[in-house]
Amino acid sequence: MTGSETPPVDRVGRRDPSWPAAVEIFDTTLRDGVQFEGISVTAEDKLKVARQLDILGVHWIEGGYPGANPKDRDFFDRAKTELELETAQLVAFGSTRRPQGKVDVDPTLQTLVESGAGTACIVGKSWDYHVIEALQTTLDEGVAMVGDSVGYLKSRDLRVFFDAEHFFDGYKRNAEFALRVLEAAAVNGVDALVLCDTNGGSLPFEVERIVREVVTHFGDVPIGIHTQNDTGCAVANSVAAVVAGATQVQGTMNGYGERTGNCDNTQLIPNLTLKMGIETLPKGRLEKLTAVSHHVAELVNMPPMHQQPYVGMSAFAHKAGLHTSAIAKRPDSYEHVEPEAVGNHTRFLISDLAGRATVQLKADELGIDLDGAAVGDMVDRLKRLEHEGYHFEAADASLEILMREAAGWEPSWFEVESFRVVTDRRTDRSFDTEATVKVLVGEERRVSVGEGNGPVNSLDSALRQAIGEFYPEIGKIHLTDYKVRVLETHKATAAVTRVLIDQSDGDELWTTIGVSENIIEASWLALRDGLYYGLLKGRTSD
Repeated sequence: MTGSETPPVDRVGRRDPSWPAAVEIFDTTLRDGVQFEGISVTAEDKLKVARQLDILGVHWIEGGYPGANPKDRDFFDRAKTELELETAQLVAFGSTRRPQGKVDVDPTLQTLVESGAGTACIVGKSWDYHVIEALQTTLDEGVAMVGDSVGYLKSRDLRVFFDAEHFFDGYKRNAEFALRVLEAAAVNGVDALVLCDTNGGSLPFEVERIVREVVTHFGDVPIGIHTQNDTGCAVANSVAAVVAGATQVQGTMNGYGERTGNCDNTQLIPNLTLKMGIETLPKGRLEKLTAVSHHVAELVNMPPMHQQPYVGMSAFAHKAGLHTSAIAKRPDSYEHVEPEAVGNHTRFLISDLAGRATVQLKADELGIDLDGAAVGDMVDRLKRLEHEGYHFEAADASLEILMREAAGWEPSWFEVESFRVVTDRRTDRSFDTEATVKVLVGEERRVSVGEGNGPVNSLDSALRQAIGEFYPEIGKIHLTDYKVRVLETHKATAAVTRVLIDQSDGDELWTTIGVSENIIEASWLALRDGLYYGLLKGRTSD
């Protein structure tokens, strides 16, 4: 190192000796996560998500309550023979016995025993208000329900975690009763006591204080934490709990969950590992975080959150000229961790404000060889297109195609001769949409007709029929999101329309853009570029 050089910034966290050396990751995407508004999954979906979580390397996968509905019963039945987990263990969720009931005939407890899972997580009331008002029973019976249930499941050779529901609200109002509930579970052999911020109303300073008091009170009994995100503090609260001594954290992929969601494991895991030096996943698994996050989003049919920390497309995206020039010289100048550590990557965003240096950086990032003249032409073309309504920082795939064309590349998979879309309105006010596409694939001319739910779906269907025989890999590509924005609204129905389309092959998500005064043409341009990119990606990765 010469005298003018400076050492790299140390971006690896160091563990405080008072913190746990390791924390177990308990993933509840398949139970709490699927309660997120807009998510609906099948048993097959749940099996696929479980496999992704196992690839990531979490310790526990909570599959739901086996008796909740036919779908969850099917999931646990199939899991016995179809789910081969390498790192994770499946957990069945349930509740304590009923008030005044007997454990050996309680249907919930019997379902847990018969689930095939070696671990049960049961929830019970730890707030006196809920015991009296919701369960309509005495505090002594509330304590007995927990102790009896844990003891029974342990007698059936199950590992047992106890979720103390509303623990933080209960502890603040009646700490003596909340601790009695935990003690009932502990003396009956519970394997972990999980403190739940069920209403999501606690703040980090409260969580740290209360967890530390509980850890001190119970000594060697492992303490876990389960947080909801109603104050936006779910991840921060979980980190605070770990600082106070919690050794198990319950969270979900992408923060899915009831109301505003749960602790987001895609943020929690790298915070603990990279920032605090605490072991979470097996070695080599953290690099899979971004891919698993996006794959799970696909499986539950939720659009990815581009601004999501660590794993979002924008997490390491840079637009300001000051940033991009610095990043090119020293990546640690504007990136708090190495993107590759979580399976993500640096991106340089291009807009009409971009200069030659930024365009050159983007070309280098994509591995595209642009000479000086091509860079200058590209800058001019970007400014013109953005003036027309294009917005390339939101459509990286279209930008890559544009830059490759500037370098002399031409897409050769198919050539569109023409397309037509017809929509018929029936007397019952329903619509029937049909698209006809004429394309050339090499020397062969294909004419295909596709029907669908609207013009975009019909065009997509027709194009796939026309070229699918030649390029079977497009069968993996599917549209995940479609967004329309009307520009220059003062022109009313004659206004220019911008269409953004997200497509995915299950591993990667990309966005393409189309702009036109005709919304169908704008949609077609974005759709076509999306397939171009998918075919290009498949060819360059071979």
